[in-house]
Amino acid sequence: MKRVLTTILLILITMSVVIAEEESFITLSSTTSTDNSGLLDYLIPKFKDKTGIDVRVIAVGTGRALQLGERGDADLVLVHHKTSEVKFIENGFGIKRRDVMYNDYVIVGPKDDPANIKYLTKAVEAFKLISEHKVPFISRGDESGTHKKELELWSLAKIDIQKYSGDWYREAGAGMGATLNIANGMNAYTMTDRGTWLSFKNRDDLTLLFENDPPLFNQYGVILVNPERHEHIKYQQAKLFSDWLTSNEGQQAIAEFALENQQLFFPNAQREIATVETE
Repeated sequence: MKRVLTTILLILITMSVVIAEEESFITLSSTTSTDNSGLLDYLIPKFKDKTGIDVRVIAVGTGRALQLGERGDADLVLVHHKTSEVKFIENGFGIKRRDVMYNDYVIVGPKDDPANIKYLTKAVEAFKLISEHKVPFISRGDESGTHKKELELWSLAKIDIQKYSGDWYREAGAGMGATLNIANGMNAYTMTDRGTWLSFKNRDDLTLLFENDPPLFNQYGVILVNPERHEHIKYQQAKLFSDWLTSNEGQQAIAEFALENQQLFFPNAQREIATVETE
């Protein structure tokens, strides 16, 4: 009998350890840009070393990332389309949005630049010339933050881009890395966040042709999923990660992340939280 009780006790202890290990992670739905650039692979180990909490990432477009938050399939989101983020909060799915960092979008395309956009100063004018020359343009077409920004620019250029869908304008329905690969293979233009472009290696004849226009500014925000909508949300652990990203330590880590001596993201959080307490 004593041996049976000992065995049961060992089983219970093992189960409690397994449960504890399973609970020591949170799920983050974020964008392919933060994933493809390597930023999250750089940041998460630093956070885990400090808190013991791992962060499991689902990398999709911003629209899909917010849908995962709506369904309670993520504990927090890190995305980059503020209009969609505000709507997410107004609909009661998220709370406490914070600016985290920014970079910008760039337009890349064939080195011979058939639409002749490289000497322009306005992104809208670049889109107009691409349309006039009917040069292939690859859109992500996936409701991501990048896709939403691209559609805003076509609208500002007063071009009904859906009229050309399937012609010179092609929708990949894919992440940023895959879209760049398609653009490279088709000798086409596309718009990408700078971070993914800097980390993208399969360039061949693809080159950066347009940059540094204010409408191409790309802000990232972190939002906690509302635990009142989904009781299983790990709110306190998710808040620790949100706090860390916006703390002096997290912001410094973001600033130090670079590829080929180029900084990919620029921290700009409001410094509400100075430190992160471990549990």
